This record gives sequence, structure tokens and C-alpha cells, in this order.
Amino acid sequence: MTDVVLLEVRDRIATVTLNRPEARNALSVDVLRALPRVMVDADGRDDVDVLVLTGADPAFCAGLDLKELGSTGGPLREGDAGAGRGPFPTVTKPVIGAINGAAVTGGFELALNCDFLVASERARFADTHARVGLQPAWGLSVLLPQAIGVRRAREMSATGNFIDAPTAMAWGLVNHVVAHADLLPFARSLAADIVSNDQPAVRRLLTTYREGADDQFGDAWVREQRVAREWQGDGGLDPAEVERRRQGILTRGRQQAT
Repeated sequence: MTDVVLLEVRDRIATVTLNRPEARNALSVDVLRALPRVMVDADGRDDVDVLVLTGADPAFCAGLDLKELGSTGGPLREGDAGAGRGPFPTVTKPVIGAINGAAVTGGFELALNCDFLVASERARFADTHARVGLQPAWGLSVLLPQAIGVRRAREMSATGNFIDAPTAMAWGLVNHVVAHADLLPFARSLAADIVSNDQPAVRRLLTTYREGADDQFGDAWVREQRVAREWQGDGGLDPAEVERRRQGILTRGRQQAT
């Protein structure tokens, strides 16, 4: 069976690739188990200073696997609302998100948890939690308004509409937009710049950023996770309803993401 998450280490840079291209790298139970393990393993390696997180074309990550979610609810249980930041583990080294295509809902949250983002011209971003009938649990309600401002964040969450790469750049969501063919080379060039610095200093600086954010927004993380747990427990998640909506969600997403 093909590995659903790939790891390549070169020049002290670990490239972690979501590898379900036929499913637009949707977060199946298998991915939700593999991704934290691969990232933690890469973070612990002595020959790695920086991680680059990307997806196998054509998408970065379409979010939770709606087919599995609509049948068993399994992906949501695997990335349980109470399990810290879901599939994005605590790591000590910088993580650059290389967004090669659509980053949607749970996939959008993966991107937001990276230290900063580089986007392909093909990148698209959307929060479709409300369209699916879910509540975020991996930091979206905290990280998205930090990145683009609360009013734009509210609009994205309430409408479920996609924004393109130039808009993401203008709104401050991504640091750079580059030609698709240049995405990984550009991300790796930034990673090489990080590698050239004093690594204990880099890691302490990023930890200081995170500690400051936790001081300011830690209660908001707890609140989001509590709401998500209660939503699931109170019957807010109905796998049969997710399955009923699934085709419409996929069709609308394909229309807006192109």
C-alpha cells in the first residue's frame, strides 16, 4: 500500500508530503494517524533543522475525508477535539507550509498551524466547517483572525467561500505567492536561510512567539475545543447528514477552487 504521508530529508530540510492525490489529500483515519508520527519523527532527527509541509498535486488538503466521515465519523474521532491541535503535533523546529493547491477546512487548519506559508499560484483557501455541519477544533477560530483580521475571518467561516492566492497574499494569510513549479524550490530556499542560522536561537525565538500567543489566546484554544466536543456530543455531528450533503459540498468546492 502507498504511504499516505511521505518524508524526504535533504540538506537538513525534511519535506513532509500528504500523499492521497486521488482524494485531494483528504484527512482519512490513516492520514490522521500517520501525519503526527512522521512530523514528530522528522522533528526529532539530528539531521533536520526545518520541516516543509506540502501536498501531492493537485491539492494541499481537502480537509476531513467526507466519505469516511459520512459513514462512520471515524476521521473526527481520530482527530478528537480534545487531542491538543489535532493532526498537527507539537514540534520544536520551524514548519513552512508549501500550499500547492486547495487547503480546505481541516486542511486549512493544518496550513494555519505552520509557522508561515508559501503559496503556489494555484492555492485556494476555504473554511467550510459550517457547510459540512462541524465546529473547528484545531485552532481555526484563533489562528485565522490572527492572520487576516476578525471580520475577514468571520466572512470566510460564515460563507464557506474560497479565496485565491493573490487575495490570501493581500490579506496577510501567506508570505509569498510563486509560480507553481517554483513552490518547493522557493520554500526550500527559505528553509536553507533558516538552516544557515544558529538553530538553538531559531527554536527559542519561535518558542517565544508561541508562548506569547498562548498567553494571549490560550483560553480561546480551550474554548474552541470545548465547543467542538459539546457540538459532537450534543448531536451536532450527524454522519448521515454529512453523507447527504457530501456531493453538493464537493461540487461547490470544485467550482470555487478552480
